[in-house]
Order: sequence, then C-alpha cells, then structure tokens
Amino acid sequence: MKPTEKSKENTLISKTMLMPQEEMLEMKKKGQKIKIGVPSDFSKDEYRVPLTPQAVNLLVSYGHEILIEKGAGKSASYLNNEYAGAGATIVDKKEEIFQCDIILRISPFDSEEIDKLRGNQVIISSMQIHAHCRETIHKMMNKKVTTIAFEYLENEDGFLPFVHQMSQIAGVTSITIASEYLSKSRNGKGVLFGEVTGVTPAELVIIGTSTAAEYAARAALGLGIFVKVFDTSVYELSKLEEKLGRRIFTSVFYPKVLRKALVSADAVIGAMSFNTTPKFKVSEELVKQMKEGSVIIDLNVSQGGCFETSECTNFSKPTYVKHGVVHYCVPNSPALVARTASISLSNILIPILLSIGDNGGVDNYIKSSNGFRKGVYIYHGILTNHDVGNLFNIPAKEIDLLLAVF
Repeated sequence: MKPTEKSKENTLISKTMLMPQEEMLEMKKKGQKIKIGVPSDFSKDEYRVPLTPQAVNLLVSYGHEILIEKGAGKSASYLNNEYAGAGATIVDKKEEIFQCDIILRISPFDSEEIDKLRGNQVIISSMQIHAHCRETIHKMMNKKVTTIAFEYLENEDGFLPFVHQMSQIAGVTSITIASEYLSKSRNGKGVLFGEVTGVTPAELVIIGTSTAAEYAARAALGLGIFVKVFDTSVYELSKLEEKLGRRIFTSVFYPKVLRKALVSADAVIGAMSFNTTPKFKVSEELVKQMKEGSVIIDLNVSQGGCFETSECTNFSKPTYVKHGVVHYCVPNSPALVARTASISLSNILIPILLSIGDNGGVDNYIKSSNGFRKGVYIYHGILTNHDVGNLFNIPAKEIDLLLAVF
C-alpha cells in the first residue's frame, strides 16, 4: 500500500524532531541568497569578464544579487544595459563592489586593492602566482578572506575545468599569434604560417603534451604546418597522437634532436601541463641558436616558463626581442578572444555559484565538495596551499583540519 501524503508528512516531522539541533540549523542555512560583485579588470590588461548577462539572468532568477561595475563587460562586447536588463545592479565605484560577500574577477588582487577589501569575504579569481608576492599573500591573510583559484578548482572526478577550457583557447590562439608575428604586419619575416604549393611548409615546435599543446597542434596541422612535439613522457606523446588521430613527429628531450628542431623552427610554443614546469625546458643557449625573426610563445610563463629567456609581458607591450627571437609571454592570452573566453568561464561558474547558494554559502560548499575545496588557497585568513607557502616561505596548514574549526 502506498503511503498517504499525510503519513509522509508525519514521517518527515518525526525525523526532523529527532535531528540534533546543529543539523536542523544546517538545514535552515540551505538555499542562502548570495551577493556577488564583479569589478572591472581594465587596469590589469584583462578583457574577460567572469559572468555574461545570460549567467546574471539565471543567477538573479534564483534570488541572488549581482553587482557589476560600470563597463566591466565592455571589452567582451557586453554593455551595461544588457547586464541591467538581466537583473544586475550597475555601480560606478569599485569600492562598492569590494564590499560584496563574494567577489568574482579574472585577475588577482594587487596590494592596493587588497587594502580596499571589507575583509571576511570570498574571492574567486585566477591565482597567477607570478602576480603575487609575500606582501600580498600576508595582506589577504590579515583581511581574513577566503580565496579560491580558478586554476586549482576540480570537479568530482579530478578534472580541472577552468584549466581545460582556457588551455583549449590558449592553444588555438597561440597559432593566430605566431602567424601574426611572423607576418609583416608586426615587422616579422613575412612567413606564411601555413602551407602553399611548391613552398616548404612553416615549422612549429611544441614543448609539452597538455590540452593547450593538443589544440595548438590541431590548429597548426589544419593549416598544413609541419609540427614537432617534445615531452618528457613517451606515453603522453603516444596519447597526444591518439587524440590527434594521426602520426606526427614526436620525441623526448634528447638534446641533439631538440636543438635540430629549434634551429629550423619558425615558431616554438611552450605548453607543458599545468603545474608541471618547475624549471625551463629550453636553455638560453638553445634560444641563441634559433633563426632570427622566429617566434617563441610561452603559455607556461605564469608558472615560471618553458624557456630560460621568458619574462612575463602584458597586452600593452606583449613582446620583446632577445637574441633575435620574438618572445610573446602574456600569461592571459585567452583574453585576446574575450567574448569566447567569457562565455566559457561563465558556463563553468554558473553551476558552482548555484551550488554555493543551494548549500547555504561558501563554507558549506567547501565542506561538501572535494573538488571545490582543492581550489582554496587561503581559508579565513589561513594559508592552505603548500606550493604557495613554499614559494613565499609562509607556513601552510591542511584545509581538512581547519574545516573542523570553522
């Protein structure tokens, strides 16, 4: 016999009455409405925006409050009236955004911006460790903020969605960048980064087998470019060929083989897997032997770089020439296609933000989601990322131990 609605209700009431008081309080916290602020990133040469108007509309429909700084989406071709029409509140001053419970942005906060934070807030942004120093980490700790890095966020299967999506875009974009800097429009050699009948095709060397490497190789092969890929692992090289569906030139880092490839290359792309480049793979001595006017694009520059000659640049001055080789070392290259990248970021953030609300806030979601917890590097002012701690000589604690306290 099926239970009646009345009997179901009585059973639910009985179960609720037997719950410990703490568990009942947790239930009441569920469905919390959150206040999210999105400041502009113009001062950081960052053109992406973490939420599109469509994403804002969805979040507002769930009762969440969204504040957008005036003009924040302009570089991604999203206008203020689009955000306002989606239900966001447009504010003129960044300071008002900095008072929100959750702040979403692409670039990390600098020292001056950290001073303006209210404190005891949640910041979700890129870490870009090269942009930090011991002072900025200490300032965020003193503000008692909880900071979550896009780069370290995982899903429940250990997959890095932000890294994967941005790596796809960076890989494809790197081929466009190489083509541009080999052309006369950028005072390059005037080499077509592609294939033409009767002319030897351009040569590309890729360092690494990451997602960025895969998508750079796909784009290059589609243009008829001769591609050579180097990595530390034969297994990873084999997997890359399997993904590409064809045989290409591959090798581990044999010095003579690498040197020969670099000497004849028109462009070289550094694309090692995320967080696996503790030191450069191409020495300055090898860079000196490359063709004059050839192009280096280091997609790993925010992690220390694949080339000994790599130095972080920005969109205001994206390149420099060293030993006759053009170096493009902008850490946020996906921002060149800001609208595409913004849609991609927004698609990943929507379910995360909705889950934060459904779980009763960020603290509850950190406790319930192992993948989201992986992204936390400061928790209520306590450093929890040992890589950051080792880099800046700051003691770090295990977040799982802290969760019992907060």
